[in-house]
Amino acid sequence: MTTLKTGIVALIDGDSLIYFEMGKETLEEALIGIDNRIHTMLEKCNTNKYAGFLTQGRCYRYQRATTKPYKGNRKYGNKPIIFPAIKEYLKQKWGFTYISEYEADDLVAIYREDCEGHIICSPDKDVLKQVASVHFNYRTAEKIGTTKMDGEKFLWKQMLMGDSTDGIQGIPKIGEKTADKWLSEIKVKEMPAFVLDKYIEKFDIHEGVHRFSETFKLVYILKTKAEAFLETGVAIPNLVINEAEPKIENDLWG
Repeated sequence: MTTLKTGIVALIDGDSLIYFEMGKETLEEALIGIDNRIHTMLEKCNTNKYAGFLTQGRCYRYQRATTKPYKGNRKYGNKPIIFPAIKEYLKQKWGFTYISEYEADDLVAIYREDCEGHIICSPDKDVLKQVASVHFNYRTAEKIGTTKMDGEKFLWKQMLMGDSTDGIQGIPKIGEKTADKWLSEIKVKEMPAFVLDKYIEKFDIHEGVHRFSETFKLVYILKTKAEAFLETGVAIPNLVINEAEPKIENDLWG
């Protein structure tokens, strides 16, 4: 392991890796699938250096949501019995880590600070579209570039629409077409005031400001250690970078 700022580091959102593999018939198949996905990811990103992150427990957003429960619309049910075993495998063999107050989405964005060169590996639309970086979508095997301006535009679009996946309401009855039309007509620096005005117009000033603030805290991905500490009071440690060993076929435990 190393913490040197050298080369390209793949910052991996590990949550989706588990969901992609937990439907396999056996744990052995799932773990082989995890190994193959990570090795392929690193090969496509042209690096053997990586840091992987998981979401563990209920992050700070659950406490920020007062209008509706955060992710309250999801039907979780019972996860397959191999789910915790896959997560533990990512921790033990691959060195994936977590910080309980944060989601993996936040950690891949925050840890850009610790890498002179990095690529974020995630299939999550919020990460891909809101975080300024070079991205590798490991669902589609595509590289995507997102600029700071792209990320700001997507953030304010989310503020208007909400996010049905996470149970975030936004402004009722505002869909993608309306949000795109409104935002296309104004400059990026004017978007915060514009969106706030739309909340006040819909809910009145007191409720509008409250809902605007709450929605922002739910959709905004934390992007620096300073932001993270200000929001949660939980410090982010320095990044530990792992170096992947060469791929060995069907090697489960190393």
